Amino acid sequence: MSAQPVRVLVVDDSALMRKLIPQMIETDSSIQVVGTAMDGNFGLKKIEELKPQVITLDLEMPGMGGLDMLRAIMRRHRLPVIVVSSHSTKGASVTLQALSLGAFDFVAKPTDVAARMQESAHELIAKIKAAAQSRGIQIASPADLSEATRRKKVQPPAKRQATKIIAIGVSTGGPQSLQYVLSQLPQDFPGCIVVVQHMPEGFTEMFARRLDDCSALSVKEAQSGDILQAGRVLICPGSRHLKVKRLPLGDVAVLSDEPRVNGHRPSADVLFKSVAEEYGPSGVGVIMTGMGDDGANALGLIKAAGGTTIAQSEQSCVVFGMPKAAIERGHAMRIVDLQAMAGTLRAQCSERVVPDRAMGATGA
Repeated sequence: MSAQPVRVLVVDDSALMRKLIPQMIETDSSIQVVGTAMDGNFGLKKIEELKPQVITLDLEMPGMGGLDMLRAIMRRHRLPVIVVSSHSTKGASVTLQALSLGAFDFVAKPTDVAARMQESAHELIAKIKAAAQSRGIQIASPADLSEATRRKKVQPPAKRQATKIIAIGVSTGGPQSLQYVLSQLPQDFPGCIVVVQHMPEGFTEMFARRLDDCSALSVKEAQSGDILQAGRVLICPGSRHLKVKRLPLGDVAVLSDEPRVNGHRPSADVLFKSVAEEYGPSGVGVIMTGMGDDGANALGLIKAAGGTTIAQSEQSCVVFGMPKAAIERGHAMRIVDLQAMAGTLRAQCSERVVPDRAMGATGA
């Protein structure tokens, strides 16, 4: 990392946030707030004038709003933008739209500023540093579903036993990357996909709905007791952990409120560990773009149990942290580009059906 501090521009219509965000992030000496702006028009002028490396952006502003400013930044400057989002339903919807337009990541505004200030500061600082080092990868937006596929999805899918359970752990860059992969999988995909995406409570339900809109598969936010069946994708809710469990009447998702693991809830390590224990050789662990090392250790458990482990390639990651940690520890059996991920998952799932419960699975 350069000895020069990361230059940050803060764009927010709230005078309080224009004061608070610089205070939060300048507790780290490797970051310098070079300016603030109260709306998109001022923000674009300040970019020309101050040459920031990273922008923090409020989306709900008068005048030129955050989404319009984001579009202009992506068109003219290609700078990494971290959205500072409200926790409201509207805030979640607009934030997910911003991610699909190319925002690097987002931080939810703390609902209790006094209690959560330090935690929010830590998260924002980590994301600014990651953004400054990112390579600005743009992921192609998937095509909308055809009308025929939309009509088919209205019918509840026939319950089919999954050939494989695919567990995906992903963080920064995940919303766009997952959207890309899921949009390429066919409606008759024979596996079941369970996903831990690092995202706060209140955002994951809407995220699952967005993914459902662009995928021929059935995508929903996971609930305890959801059946793990072919063609289904379950997204772990924010602030819960997700495990899988083999039961006599069917294989199900189980949510838990156990403590954070690696600083995360949900944690990919928790999901991967349960896949290794319950499914052994029929488990597939996939670790995709994201900061930190969540999932890296438990990916090794899937490998040790005879399952298949896959890491996303460096050149196709927005942030290479999580896959890199898994690869360096020797836990990734295959390294796959994002563009080839859907094809790889299809090939994995065509191999063999999850063994009969009567035969017993590792740890069942």
